[in-house]
This record gives sequence, structure tokens and C-alpha cells, in this order.
Amino acid sequence: MVNISGLSKQYKVRVLKESDVDQILEVYRRNTLFFQYTDARPDREQVLDDMKITPPGIDATDKYYVGLFDDEIIVAIMDLIDGWPEPEIAYIGLFMMNLDYQGKGIGTAIIDEVAAYFEAVGKKTIRLAIDKGNPQSTHFWKKNGFNIIAETDVNGWPKLVAERVL
Repeated sequence: MVNISGLSKQYKVRVLKESDVDQILEVYRRNTLFFQYTDARPDREQVLDDMKITPPGIDATDKYYVGLFDDEIIVAIMDLIDGWPEPEIAYIGLFMMNLDYQGKGIGTAIIDEVAAYFEAVGKKTIRLAIDKGNPQSTHFWKKNGFNIIAETDVNGWPKLVAERVL
């Protein structure tokens, strides 16, 4: 079980709820580059789906769709899965920064804090998938110590599987 308050010392972290959809949707809609490389669309249904979808065999209690807040403003949205695809792995299903906070080192600082938390609780690796061809995402994750370990296809969309060993 993830103690989400341990994910950041800088920002307030809480599970996002349906009442947050409008603010989440604003973050999604402003990140236009992300949606050029995925079949996801920045709409209410996508946000609600993101809040609840889990990988096969994963219970909803192992999913954490959280926001990192500066006062009442969402700085970043993160979808975490504890123990997938293996118990010693933490999986980031989504990480999206508020456009107003991008390019300032804040995303890197958040990922470093998240990695430190997972290492402290005994995880060995953080894994994620990058939309193939997305230069912004690929650069960000490589810069943050993630190495591409495989390529896969998810419903016709090519993905790069990347991981950071802790």
C-alpha cells in the first residue's frame, strides 16, 4: 500500500475525485503534444476512465490516481500502480504536468521524490510506457534516468517500455 503523502515533501498529494474533473481536464487540454501520440482524448470520459482503469489482475486498491497541489492548483497528475507487473515494481501509468509549471525542473524534482519514496519502501524499479515518437516525453523520461527496455503495441499505438532501477 502506497502512503501517497510520502510521494512529495514539496506538494500536497491527494487522490483525485470526480469533483476534480474540470481542473484535471484543463491540465489535459493544455498538454496538446501528449495527445498527438496516443488514442486518448482530453475529454471528461477520458478523465473518468483514467481515474479507475487498472492493468489486468490489479485491484483498484493498488491504483493511485493522484494530484500534486500547490495550494489549490494542480501542479501534476500521476497515475500509480503498486506492484505491477511484478510486486517489486511501481508503475506510472500517467504523469502530466500543468503547463504553467513545465520547463522549471519541477517535474524532475517530483519524479526524484517519487523514486526516493519507492526506494525507501523497498521497490526495486519504476516502470512506465512512453508513447513512441513523442519527443517531449522521451526526452523527459530519459533525462530522469529511465532506460528503454522494450517496445510494445497497445491497441495499435506503439509504446516504449522504460524503467528506472532504484
